[in-house]
Amino acid sequence: MGASAAWSQAVTLPSPQNVLQLSANATVEVQQDQLSMTLSTTRDGTDASAVQAQLKSALDAALVEARKSAQAGQLEVQTGNFTMSPRRSRDGKLTGWQGTADLILEGRDFPRIAQTAGRISTLTIRNVGFSLSREQQARVESEAQGQAIDNFKQRADELAKRLGFAGYTLREVAVNSHLGGPIQPRVMAMEMAKAASASDAPVPIEAGKTSVVVNVSGSVQLK
Repeated sequence: MGASAAWSQAVTLPSPQNVLQLSANATVEVQQDQLSMTLSTTRDGTDASAVQAQLKSALDAALVEARKSAQAGQLEVQTGNFTMSPRRSRDGKLTGWQGTADLILEGRDFPRIAQTAGRISTLTIRNVGFSLSREQQARVESEAQGQAIDNFKQRADELAKRLGFAGYTLREVAVNSHLGGPIQPRVMAMEMAKAASASDAPVPIEAGKTSVVVNVSGSVQLK
């Protein structure tokens, strides 16, 4: 009768030698090319149906005017929040209703959006914001990635030579990107929108710049 035994032995691999961890980044500034403008109106009253009807009338008139200038990518028109809230006295008694309706104009044609907002008389501007279009962001990210990768390779080569090695091979790498904050915020005051003497005067706006930051991090094997 034979007997057999199974033996197991843990194999410990040596820690990698001459591995260098490093990172590099690149920042590309770019003009913001996307404008988003929110127009709004508020109505108060004791009858909820009447308040809602007033909001709907104001919003419908604004939509009719805005759609005259709508163009895909240049001026997109969409409704925003439409809310109704009860007003109550200190003792909790219902005293009336307050409602708000929003209209959003956004796109890349700043003059078209500004002129359209100036022609809308039933709503007033509540907020203006600038951003990057998807096309612009993709283009700038690609540019920043190329610069960051070149910076990573250059730094790895310089460090390898300073440490007495002829070169390196890439072990692992991670690429991350994000938008930086606005560099030159230039949004004009909202009250200027309706301050012009002409009812159809364009809203004064001016976009600033933002930045796209790409970071490349990883490790290389010195050789």
